[in-house]
Amino acid sequence: MTDPTPATAQVVYLGGLGRSGTTLLERLLGELPGVVALGEVVHLWERGILAEELCGCGVAFPSCPFWRFVGERAFGGWTRRLAERILALRARVDRTRRIARIAHPDLAEYARAYRHLYDAVGAPVVIDSSKHASLACCLVAGGLDVRIVHVVRDPRAVAHSWGRTVHRPEDGRPMTRWSPARTAVQWAAQNAALELLPGRGARVTRIRYEDLLADPGATLKALALRLGLPEPELPFIEGRTAWLGPSHTASGNPMRFHVGRVELRRDDSWLSGLPDGDRRMVNALTWPLRARYGYAGAAA
Repeated sequence: MTDPTPATAQVVYLGGLGRSGTTLLERLLGELPGVVALGEVVHLWERGILAEELCGCGVAFPSCPFWRFVGERAFGGWTRRLAERILALRARVDRTRRIARIAHPDLAEYARAYRHLYDAVGAPVVIDSSKHASLACCLVAGGLDVRIVHVVRDPRAVAHSWGRTVHRPEDGRPMTRWSPARTAVQWAAQNAALELLPGRGARVTRIRYEDLLADPGATLKALALRLGLPEPELPFIEGRTAWLGPSHTASGNPMRFHVGRVELRRDDSWLSGLPDGDRRMVNALTWPLRARYGYAGAAA
């Protein structure tokens, strides 16, 4: 069921629940030589091709020279028919419930589309921050060269973040909000699914949002080495300050549009902003994974 065509790009796949720091990590990794950050590729088909949303560079997806080049090289161009086909395959194949037994007649075609896209970028390493464990499993089962980075963050901080009102830079509309209970259930489910991937033959390394923000340079260097990348120089990081260049991320949170200086400070506003009742509920719903990841205390 795998594609016999040799792949050229190594894929670093960032997995985890949204609001866990994946976009920040993607932007930092994207500054390394030979690495290109693509954003949440799982949403490219609907948001980029069909909805024509903005690329991270600020240009509408169909007009972005970078993505025009990738589309022509991978598929002969972006078309509605292509996007609708991949979305139909995703509905059949790319489901968390299938991780235990991912085999499906359409798996090879679905994984092959991602392989063509990644290879068309022409970079040694591409970053896909699609987050979903199910897509990561599809890519591994499809024979792609994937290194998965499992990004975790304290579920109480994640719940507080999902409860905030955040406006989309593209159109000013508010992004999706979740209740603390729904966030806790999703946090536990997504992280549990990512825990299954080594048993499916995936190479997985875990990183905590809190550790990245505590010592960005050292954490990024250690992660690069674990991923098999050359030991990097980090001229774009000075202490807890980073300078980010333009990116061509297809989808993701508003930080994908940021260019220039960014302060690398962890957001602990949940300590005062998350009500005690919600905190107790999140604690109960996310145990024991919360303890496994080092979040058993009040503010790990």
